[in-house]
Amino acid sequence: MSGQQDGRLRARWRRATRLLAVAVAMCAGSVMVTAGTAAASVSSAAALAAPTVTSVTTGGAHTCAIVTDGGLWCWGSNYGGQLGDGTTTNRNTPARVGTATWTAVDAGTGHTCAVRTDGTLWCWGSNFRGQVGDGTTTSRSAPVQVGTATNWATVDAGPLHTCGVRTDGTLWCWGFNRTTQLGVGASPYVATTPLQVGTATNWASVSTGYAHTCGLRTDGTLWCWGLSSDGQVGIGTLSAQATPAQVGTANNWTGVTAGYVHTCGIRSGSLWCWGENGYGQLGVSGSFQTSPVQVGSTTTWSRVAASGDTSCASRADGSLWCWGKNSMGQVGDGTTTHRSAPTRVGDATTWTGGLAVTDHACAIRTDGGLWCWGDNSGGQLGDGTTTQRPTPAQVLLG
Repeated sequence: MSGQQDGRLRARWRRATRLLAVAVAMCAGSVMVTAGTAAASVSSAAALAAPTVTSVTTGGAHTCAIVTDGGLWCWGSNYGGQLGDGTTTNRNTPARVGTATWTAVDAGTGHTCAVRTDGTLWCWGSNFRGQVGDGTTTSRSAPVQVGTATNWATVDAGPLHTCGVRTDGTLWCWGFNRTTQLGVGASPYVATTPLQVGTATNWASVSTGYAHTCGLRTDGTLWCWGLSSDGQVGIGTLSAQATPAQVGTANNWTGVTAGYVHTCGIRSGSLWCWGENGYGQLGVSGSFQTSPVQVGSTTTWSRVAASGDTSCASRADGSLWCWGKNSMGQVGDGTTTHRSAPTRVGDATTWTGGLAVTDHACAIRTDGGLWCWGDNSGGQLGDGTTTQRPTPAQVLLG
């Protein structure tokens, strides 16, 4: 079977899987199918009083953010307990997760993980493939600690697996390993607790896709592993990679993000993408790419985010650009037309904070204001409704 045929079949399979997930969630009463009361207009005084946001993450249909006082807030779909509030009830406005303070958070499709200020790691939500990392496959509606280590620096949650980097530069992954996305070889099939990936102690960051993973080392090199059905591992083949493999020879990578079946990275200000391109998520025309291809000629890209089949990136001038799948308005250009090249999101030049995208997107401006757009079926835009929005609208916390 050709790569293109294989990619199309997988695309159909993914669509069917997504529809099934929605159906399951609806049966469990977790998807809000009627719009809530429209959010009232917010006064300037209320906007100024709202806490500023320092980081944001978008899951399959939920959102979480950390504010300046370290508080963690989550909202949206909650069928697996991914909001961490002890229930499986959807929330269409932000709600604080306990009273702990946090430094990092990342949302998977149906689970969430975060690092506390004391260096401990906590996860919650769907866990049928061990992605919560607590040694079980029991879903958790409130945060549970992952092991006893107190030196976690970052964490990244994918659909069914999770990876994190510790302050000693070691990399750890757990959850589903059917396509070797954990980077530890073909076994185990499922890991319910963190496994160290190799022996390297110079990992700087990690990003999890649907069935592949990529990470940066402190020397500026980029490494990927797992399923490479459409070239998303970036090493020039369509064969799965069981352990980390270096992507090219460049040592000036400064950022990487793994989407559903594609990957993008920044190298000395230039933007590169590879993998599946059915929606234009690589930012270039044509079919899938098995090695990195440069997106345009701009050399002022500063941050990139991808998940699902959509990509977004900001430039040094504070402008924000998105492209790829846009059926839910997640590109943010006011339409639902898929885009195969970076498309500017409004005309603001203050998008220099955090950035995250799935079927909905959120980004932070220089004033700490949080803005979200796209799919809102689970209330993940946090505006008190379940109305889809194709352009950014501000979200108020607190």
